[in-house]
Amino acid sequence: MKIYLIRHARQASRLCNVNVSLDPLGLWQSSLLGKRLSGAGIQIVYSSDLIRAAETAKEANVWWKAAYEVRPELREISFGDMEGLSDEEIEKRYGKLKEEQRRMEKDIPYPGGECAGDVIKRVLPFFDELKHSGYETVAVVTHGGVIRSMTAWVLGMDPAKYRLLGKDLENCSITELAYDRKYDRFRLERFNDHAHLEPFPELLRENWK
Repeated sequence: MKIYLIRHARQASRLCNVNVSLDPLGLWQSSLLGKRLSGAGIQIVYSSDLIRAAETAKEANVWWKAAYEVRPELREISFGDMEGLSDEEIEKRYGKLKEEQRRMEKDIPYPGGECAGDVIKRVLPFFDELKHSGYETVAVVTHGGVIRSMTAWVLGMDPAKYRLLGKDLENCSITELAYDRKYDRFRLERFNDHAHLEPFPELLRENWK
């Protein structure tokens, strides 16, 4: 079984985890993603209930024409009191906490929000459901915090170390997992693959920030 974990496309705001639509370049990213995986035989697409993920899934699914289902448990890690703030304001108010998180000695939750371990706990039942779904190829449009947390779990990492898995995942990047039914385990096949965006520098995160 193949599971494509896909980060949503570029949203129309730089504020922390606000629930907004995609911007025009995000729609383009989604279409390029759809074309890239058009021959993968995707049978069903799941997305979180946040607008940016749902719109990414629908735009890409124009190419796939697969079944589609919204799953709230796939939404981004909760940043709690940081949500709606700019990067500058977050650094001003929570710089010490952020530095403690970056040391990765403990799985520290965001103030009023979640930590990586919390994300793993809420997403694991969905992974268990996938194992018994009968599907062979699945796309899951979700968020950077979810992809990094669940990849850490697949690799047997301490959740506090999930920040080692890419500083910034590209929007519409592909992280591929394979489920081995014989041994009942997941394998990581690729991580943060964004080759479909590389011909267009304006679509990369380094040119958005």
